[in-house]
Amino acid sequence: MSEFKKLVFSGVQPTGNLHLGNYLGAIRRFVALQEGNDCIYCVVDMHALTAQLVHEDMPGQTRSIAAAFIAAGIDPEKHIVFNQSAVPQHAELAWIFNCVARIGWMNRMTQFKDKAGKDREQASLGLYAYPSLMAADILVYRATHVPVGEDQKQHLELARDIAMKFNLDYAEHIGRSGYGVDITVGDEPVHAYFPMVEPLIGGPAPRVMSLRDGTKKMSKSDPSDLSRINLMDDEDAISKKIRKAKTDPDGLPSEVDGLQGRPEADNLVAIYAALADKSKSEVLAEFGGQQFSVFKPALVDLAIQVLAPITGEMRRLMDDTSHIDAILRKGSERARARAEVTMNQLRDVIGFVY
Repeated sequence: MSEFKKLVFSGVQPTGNLHLGNYLGAIRRFVALQEGNDCIYCVVDMHALTAQLVHEDMPGQTRSIAAAFIAAGIDPEKHIVFNQSAVPQHAELAWIFNCVARIGWMNRMTQFKDKAGKDREQASLGLYAYPSLMAADILVYRATHVPVGEDQKQHLELARDIAMKFNLDYAEHIGRSGYGVDITVGDEPVHAYFPMVEPLIGGPAPRVMSLRDGTKKMSKSDPSDLSRINLMDDEDAISKKIRKAKTDPDGLPSEVDGLQGRPEADNLVAIYAALADKSKSEVLAEFGGQQFSVFKPALVDLAIQVLAPITGEMRRLMDDTSHIDAILRKGSERARARAEVTMNQLRDVIGFVY
């Protein structure tokens, strides 16, 4: 292989209801990336155990994510849709990466500090080490690009660190194996087994905030259902949540700079921009100077127009899950075949007898 073939990988955890932030920040981008790219999209059910060990409806949550993928427009025939636990090579490579990653690297992961809170001694080893599994998710397919939000960018940098250390530590073995690719990292030539994966960050609303607090990210775990628009919400629920969304007493500015210091206003404008495929400037050119009593109904209409077809298709798929199960089963078979090629080569490089 003379170069790494471009491959896009990403995953979504099956924990809680999918919401507008998941759609705008991830799933809709997955759909767009299908054009001109080889894509693998995963329901990362093993990662879900780091948030909560015992789940009452893991199968239902897993199918719901897959249904959202399909309803939003991902083509499981041209690309691969599967659930992580059905491909054991993810866990196998994660152990190797646990031995590559350094404790100091893991200690710098801010998400662990945020999620573990003050009582870190009671946090699970899985929560601490899950960035290593995330690196394995990506690199078991030697993926080159990952669409991520800003909050996951640090984990992607860790995946690059792990890949680079493996490439350097096993440089002679990789050279002898014939599986490597000549790349340049900075000014340094490296005969690499793993690519230096690149983040794909973009879009007018890559980080959708809570409808009740514009300084906090829209979250499945927020105790207030009014803080988010769930993908399974009906039209009445969408209308209610947007109309009750927190704002301030001022009208909308005519320029983007006027949104500074106004997190709730900025969030609603960003959501409208993302749903309409416009820039914030274009939205403000249309609504600048008007009150939220005018803007919110327009946002309601737009949100329903975009989300209703997806919600309807998700409901149809979830009414008969046999189709989703067949997609996941076929996707897992295809993913396992690709992942096993990588693991067979890595066993040669490392020196495992198999």
